[in-house]
Amino acid sequence: MSSPNSHDHDQEQDQEEDINPPTPTTAFHTRQLLVSCADLISQSDFSAAQRLLSHLLSTYNSSPYGDSTERLVHQFVRALSLRLNRHANPARSTTAPLVFNMNSIAPPPPCTTTNTNNNKRMVISYESMDQDTLQSCYLSLNHITPFIRFSHLTANQAILEAIQVGQQAIHIIDFDIMHGVQWPPLMQALADRSNNTLHPPPMLRITGTGHDLSILHRTGDRLLKFAHSLGLRFQFHPLLLLNNDPASLALYLSSAITLLPDEALAVNCVLCLQRFLMDDSRELLLLLHKIKALNPNVVTVAEREANHNHLLFLQRFLEALDHYTALFDSLEATLPPNSKERLAVEQIWFGREIMDIVAAEGEGRRERHQRFETWEMMLKSSGFSNVPLSPFALSQAKFLLRLHYPSKGYQLQIVNNSFFLGWQNHSLFSVSSWH
Repeated sequence: MSSPNSHDHDQEQDQEEDINPPTPTTAFHTRQLLVSCADLISQSDFSAAQRLLSHLLSTYNSSPYGDSTERLVHQFVRALSLRLNRHANPARSTTAPLVFNMNSIAPPPPCTTTNTNNNKRMVISYESMDQDTLQSCYLSLNHITPFIRFSHLTANQAILEAIQVGQQAIHIIDFDIMHGVQWPPLMQALADRSNNTLHPPPMLRITGTGHDLSILHRTGDRLLKFAHSLGLRFQFHPLLLLNNDPASLALYLSSAITLLPDEALAVNCVLCLQRFLMDDSRELLLLLHKIKALNPNVVTVAEREANHNHLLFLQRFLEALDHYTALFDSLEATLPPNSKERLAVEQIWFGREIMDIVAAEGEGRRERHQRFETWEMMLKSSGFSNVPLSPFALSQAKFLLRLHYPSKGYQLQIVNNSFFLGWQNHSLFSVSSWH
């Protein structure tokens, strides 16, 4: 017969064994451990969550150099650790920034094992990351995955088809233009279309928004040089956004943007609308109404196909885990194991997003991806109608995948007149056109 104390001790041992299971061997089991940890944090059971995180860190299942599951666990464990630290130790959550060194993402030498302790220290400071590192990573993302190029190509085709041949003035408002990589192919298409007709090339103006004036100026200079090489008349207007507040942007949008007579207007929202979302959508709806008042010929929208804006942390975590599992699996299947570009994209670009979705809360959260149905509802309520993407746009997207990303895992679907690109039946990005 056991005493009550020994029974309590047995129960504690059982609980500890549940939190520290022997050795997980499958991706499913590892996923369950991550979900259990997130659940413990959401219930404020910080000590149990810390034990489970320690277990995940101490096993082979958390490594930036392993297979896609191990690399995914590495990112989510870091994000959960930061969230746990912020909630369990709120007074210490504003400690010195985590260390990032670009050399730390170099792949390990062949035929060597990676030191687990070093992996645990390889944590990136996303808040203090320099713009050159982010630009390099963005270009790598654009190169090794089809998602950004697919979004740009499809949006460009929708813009071309919405603007009549012979139109002599075109104005594009590009929200969050970044480095402007979307526009050289459109410029080339406009020049080619002019060469194939009796019409002179149009005057092209681009108003590009961003948060760094020097980056905007460099982007404008590159685009101007490329336009001149094609014989296109071109102007670039930088529009600095001091924050992602849609209400303030809506107030000064019409005064900050000059529309000329007989100018065809296109508004490009590629992977940017989610940045204007807060915990509710009222302010973004106001901005969309202001865009509608500009009477654009076309509005192009591309967004992630995931709900990372759920108010409940656990639901947001589950969505993120599924979304990034598919992304990491696609990189695993299409790139060599020692790809430095893949490692940089996973740790810097996707790692930064995962850290934000999992560890940040309230107004500090930047990544607020929503599914297509949400954007469809908001755009329609703002007076927009969906414009079906053309068969030619579909053939272009298929050709892009076949030529540059020849993997059967990438799948393209048409739903509600819009295109969805995903991996193994899991939709990851959507592109749509509106008027």
